[in-house]
Amino acid sequence: MRRGVARVLSAGFFMLAAILVVAGCNQNTESSVSAQKGKSEQSSEEKLIKIGITQIVEHPALDSIRQGIVDQLAEEGFENGKTIQLDYANAQGDINNVTTIAQQMTADKKDMIIPITTQSTQAVLKQANGIPIVFAGVTDPVAAKIVPALDKPGDHITGIADVAPMDKEVDLITKFIPSVKKIGIIYNTGEINAGVQVKMIEEAAKAKNIIVEKAGISSSSEMKDGAESIVHKVDAILVPKDNMVVSSFEALLQVAQTAKVPVFASDSDTVKRGAVATYGIDYYKTGQQTGKIAVRVLKGEKPSAIPVQVAQDVELVINNKSVAAFNLEIPASIKQEARIIHE
Repeated sequence: MRRGVARVLSAGFFMLAAILVVAGCNQNTESSVSAQKGKSEQSSEEKLIKIGITQIVEHPALDSIRQGIVDQLAEEGFENGKTIQLDYANAQGDINNVTTIAQQMTADKKDMIIPITTQSTQAVLKQANGIPIVFAGVTDPVAAKIVPALDKPGDHITGIADVAPMDKEVDLITKFIPSVKKIGIIYNTGEINAGVQVKMIEEAAKAKNIIVEKAGISSSSEMKDGAESIVHKVDAILVPKDNMVVSSFEALLQVAQTAKVPVFASDSDTVKRGAVATYGIDYYKTGQQTGKIAVRVLKGEKPSAIPVQVAQDVELVINNKSVAAFNLEIPASIKQEARIIHE
């Protein structure tokens, strides 16, 4: 009898042990599955392509470039949060921030950096250590020493040059004001793009026997003083595609409106803000053009094999309200080709 009890107890013990072993195995299996799932989710997140977009300051033209880039990337399957992870940084006009942003994006090992404007591109180029760069908003990338040549941009950089047609801008002013003798320019003395454009304006004005009055500034706070220093000397003011000047345009416009001196621009967004007219670049389309190049690089093309492109879309834009405010009339010779806005 005792032997029978012993056998039963022994059998029960082994059965209990087996159950515990199976339970332990199941628990380990569940833990393993859970861990693998976690690793899979983590791996999926890591597969997101990391793209950094940086610009030196916010103003409508640069913001339009950025939006065009983001929209074009999404249209071609590179949507933020799904296939790519976009990191946007704005330097707020501070050159120290420009450098810090470039360093941070490099340290984060971005798969691509898209700098908007010359200064942002120069900073990224110094820091990127081989990370592919597709730039936008750079007027003369050769003069800025960003690329050695437009057709041979370098090992890991290419992009879009947005040279505004300054000869057409000067000609446009003469159509609105046939008697123009002097044109005023306010520009950032520390920006290479601005210097390039000033030279282009001077050459175009000289061909028409027009004198150029210049006011150089080094910060946005100097805008009003710069405008007041030339406004009574000129018949019109032409705003180059200068980020400091464009971002502070309202201060210039207020001085010009008080003096009744018409202001012309080099981009359509500034016309929307109150300038009379421009043969300007469509910066949203420039952003789309930039996005297309970025997609080519993301799909495997080397930046060095993609020549720097020039912004393609230029249109005549006229602000009808500003025309009236400055006591001008839209010349019949250009009225048909213009996109007239009424803001």
